[in-house]
Amino acid sequence: MSAQCDVTARAAAGKRLSVFERYLTVWVALCILVGIGLGQVFPGVFQAIGRLEVAQVNLPVGLLIWVMIIPMLMKIDFGALHQVKSHWKGIGVTLFVNWAVKPFSMALLAWLLIRGVFAQWLPAEQLDSYVAGLILLAAAPCTAMVFVWSRLCDGDPYFTLTQVALNDSIMIFAFAPIVALLLGLSAIVVPWDTLLTSVVLYIVIPVALAQAWRWLLLKQGQERFDLTLATLGQASIVALLATLVLLFAFQGQAIIEQPLVIAILAVPILIQVFFNSGLAYGLNRLVGEKHSVAGPSALIGASNFFELAVAAAISLFGFKSGAALATVVGVLIEVPVMLLVVRVVNASKGWYEGDHALS
Repeated sequence: MSAQCDVTARAAAGKRLSVFERYLTVWVALCILVGIGLGQVFPGVFQAIGRLEVAQVNLPVGLLIWVMIIPMLMKIDFGALHQVKSHWKGIGVTLFVNWAVKPFSMALLAWLLIRGVFAQWLPAEQLDSYVAGLILLAAAPCTAMVFVWSRLCDGDPYFTLTQVALNDSIMIFAFAPIVALLLGLSAIVVPWDTLLTSVVLYIVIPVALAQAWRWLLLKQGQERFDLTLATLGQASIVALLATLVLLFAFQGQAIIEQPLVIAILAVPILIQVFFNSGLAYGLNRLVGEKHSVAGPSALIGASNFFELAVAAAISLFGFKSGAALATVVGVLIEVPVMLLVVRVVNASKGWYEGDHALS
């Protein structure tokens, strides 16, 4: 392993939840209240912001998304990809869950629950949009918070680093086709040029910029890189909160009129988190992987790159869409649900490594 991979893995292993991350649900809830309030008091201001578009891309939100995700992408070390062979079983399980199971299981849940079970309690004109938002949320695996989840379950930092780098590489090529396929199967029409524009704007360009910046900073030393990333991390938090305020300013009236919408959208998200994390955890035990690999594998298999989902939903369907709201619900419940999965993984370690564990 390269020296830089080693430094990055150790840094990832040592990171714990910050105050912001620990109380993310609280901050999102506050953004809901602030956004709804501002949207009702200053509707003209937010309508003007919504009109600042070029080629269906809202400029203020596009800028906020870049500020939000570039610091996260700078943490990714693509030099770790050569370590794939070291944990090929665990990586194979996670890839299977992330790309062959999670998007499709979420689409199925969305069809059954949003268009079926709960349809009578949701606005009919937004049903397709809600389905699209849930698909977008599940189509890209998380790239940043998984380092924290891995640390909290004593996961192997090298496995986590390698898996995240590999997922990011695959996402550049697989995100658009998977989304297009599932939206097409859902009878939701999305122009390919708009979808590809979203991929270029919110995956390809940010990854290129982040990696170039990472390389330049590391040439100046690890300390300079860490200090810059810490500063950018604060800007990333502000950008996330500002984006959420904007979203809820536009969504405020719909939420006031349909207060059950958020709770209903949370149901398929919760089911898919527990299903996919349990599947990854069980499959790792079946193939004989260590608990330190099975834990982060389960967490990577269940979590989502919600920043990308929010950006793509806004670009494809607009601020006021059900798709944008569905992706934000993912932000709302991400931390408490994933912390619960961490607790289950830690509590079941004795069972996982017991006499009946497979090897």
